[in-house]
Amino acid sequence: MHIKKYDYDYSRRVFLDKVAKGAGAGVLAPLWPMIGNTADISKAYPDELLHIEAYTKGKIKPGDQISSNNVDVVKELLDPICYVQIKEMGRKIWIKDSNRDVTKMFNSRYLELTLKNAGRAKFGPDGNLWTDGKEGNIWIGGMPFPDPKTAAECCADISTSWGRHDYSQYAIPIWALGPDGNLSYRYDLVWFELQTTGRNDGKVLLGRKDLLRLNTALFASPQEQAGASFLSTWYYDQRKFPDLYGYLPQFRRVRQFPTNQRFEPLVPGINLFLSDAWGAGDPMLTWGNFKIVGRQPMLGACSGSHNWYGGKDPEWHAPFHGGAKGATFTEKTFELIPEAIVWDSEPVGYPRAPVGLRKTYTDARNGTMITQISYDRRGKLYKQTEFATGQLKNDKAEVLDAQGHPDWSWNCAQFHDIQTNRMTHIRLARSCAGGYKSEFSDAGQDVYNKFCTNSALQRLGTV
Repeated sequence: MHIKKYDYDYSRRVFLDKVAKGAGAGVLAPLWPMIGNTADISKAYPDELLHIEAYTKGKIKPGDQISSNNVDVVKELLDPICYVQIKEMGRKIWIKDSNRDVTKMFNSRYLELTLKNAGRAKFGPDGNLWTDGKEGNIWIGGMPFPDPKTAAECCADISTSWGRHDYSQYAIPIWALGPDGNLSYRYDLVWFELQTTGRNDGKVLLGRKDLLRLNTALFASPQEQAGASFLSTWYYDQRKFPDLYGYLPQFRRVRQFPTNQRFEPLVPGINLFLSDAWGAGDPMLTWGNFKIVGRQPMLGACSGSHNWYGGKDPEWHAPFHGGAKGATFTEKTFELIPEAIVWDSEPVGYPRAPVGLRKTYTDARNGTMITQISYDRRGKLYKQTEFATGQLKNDKAEVLDAQGHPDWSWNCAQFHDIQTNRMTHIRLARSCAGGYKSEFSDAGQDVYNKFCTNSALQRLGTV
């Protein structure tokens, strides 16, 4: 029997072969050389991976809504928990055209460095990431492995610089829903990320080559939690746990917390744990048994501006829908991602972790997490961490970076414990309680002393 070279299953066969051989992204041509030349991925993939209408043979097209009535058409393009959400819980997702312009999937400076420094990132004998593989040469910026061929490289692309800015300040409203669909808790969180090495400006903050980042989480509301804050000092050596200090208003002092308990909520009622941040919230080398287990097309909310509500809502909030009380899911627009890298990892540094395995789906176009599924120690589905990312620009508003380009960040996320049916939503908001605003530059502020020291924790907790 003669098999056509580009029949419907051609991409599937190519993906299987790439996983077996440890090859890079792209089906018809290597992906990243094409990105470096034109930023357009069109010639790297056949039509079936760039058009949802072609992939589903006309059953789904841009502008359509996926619901329980038609979700089985795209079941293989969804993670298993997302499928249950749509099939059984009333979730709906909207479909848009696939993005082919990779400049819309990065903040501009980070993309420049990714292309400039491609090929220079290597893991040393100690397992850490070094420029040119020379131990002690800290990473010089951008995504270390734009065309990852191992799961460890996929993880490094996320964990090296979470938000891909030198400084990020996120105003984050949190909604925590119980299994009955009712709102159980409502918080306002301010999340500060200050990159110390691997920075876009090429500097080493405070001369501290031994550090990767400083990260403070401040709860600004409700009143009984306002002022609670936690500072994580991350070491460049990914075998080390961060130092974790916290200020709790009821005790009126800063104290050190154990940092290996990363699978518990910082405040009551939420499913968001330290381990969940950006899909790689722990030091990389406290996880292990990394393995790419698949490459495939996928539906995800990870490139367009449809999930950013600037100009549509004063605080960039999106509507909710579905679930028992009509508020379990954030409205999101998905697109067909031509190639997702599916990779497994296990928590080798956490003997008491409730997680036995996490399965991460990474977008081959920009290295960000699409979604992540955790399994418990018995191998049962446990938790979904789903992000939406994209440009902060639409037809009504935009946020520009220092170079005058539309900026990029995460838009919203959900954390769904499928075993207890508890859902936590977070969203990038314009501002939140306490007068804090989302920012992507320190704008001349001394953000280190203002937000990222133990004395700052005490001051923030008493304001």
